[in-house]
Amino acid sequence: MSTWDMQRGNQTLVKEFIILGFSDYPKLQILLFVVFLCIYLVTLMGNLSILTLMCIDSRLHTPMYFFLFNLAILDICLSSCTLPKMLSIFLMNNRAISFQGCMTQLYLFMSFTSVEFFLLTAMAYDRYVAICNPLRYSIIMNKKVCVLLSATSWVTRFSDALPHSVLISYSSFCGHSMIDHLFCDFQTMLHLSCSDTSTSRLLMNTFNLCLASVSIVLILTSYIHIISSILKQQSVKSRYKAFSTCSSHLMVVSMYSAIALFTFFSPISKSAKSVHQLLDASYCTLIPMLNPIIYSLRNKDIKAALKKGMQGRIGV
Repeated sequence: MSTWDMQRGNQTLVKEFIILGFSDYPKLQILLFVVFLCIYLVTLMGNLSILTLMCIDSRLHTPMYFFLFNLAILDICLSSCTLPKMLSIFLMNNRAISFQGCMTQLYLFMSFTSVEFFLLTAMAYDRYVAICNPLRYSIIMNKKVCVLLSATSWVTRFSDALPHSVLISYSSFCGHSMIDHLFCDFQTMLHLSCSDTSTSRLLMNTFNLCLASVSIVLILTSYIHIISSILKQQSVKSRYKAFSTCSSHLMVVSMYSAIALFTFFSPISKSAKSVHQLLDASYCTLIPMLNPIIYSLRNKDIKAALKKGMQGRIGV
């Protein structure tokens, strides 16, 4: 008998979970598979294209693109930690996921979504330095600072998510194995647990709210200084150029923050269950897909690098 089949007192330990997903809509499973498969393929192709361009084009070896490089890697990882399982559910009705697999998915999803917010904050600081201190930009945003900001984003968020994941893994589920969601996430597992999770819920919500508030304040402060600096410029062309360098990042931040705030503050009810599922899924589907599209369409350097790469390929 395995460890997970044993009993702790009168509480049966769960060996695997069943992800219900959109089980209420069986006729839509194939359509959902096609939609999410297209999203996943576009996400992979878009982010891999950006990674390739940044590796081969020296014009993209700057601090701003260094953070965008990190963001592209993160988006691939974020979508890959949930979408493959979702696709197998839609196509083959393979809803079972092992306890260890569920906890791993939960930990990775928490870590990747948190890292994204920190990277967006670092990118806001980069834009602040570029526009408000252009003459000192290369000195302030040197290679060491960029690596430090990036490493801090990855290491701290992966470290912070670990204790919360461990607490969930040691919770009792009393045989409750039906996950009424598209994947294993923290809030869903808290609702599923029959242990007293009030402390974990309070700590997690407080921690997330504090970190999100700090990031939002830093981003807003950066953009207040950026807008103030832009408005002081006399040339209309200079203003347009400055705004265009920030518009893509501002668009992504606004989209990410809006979804995060709505998900965090809106009450969870049965009538709004599907809406919450879609909003949670957007973190690992729509945002990773839209990021390379937004940054590519509004970035002259990336479009120029892409055009150069295509011409070189045709020439070969």
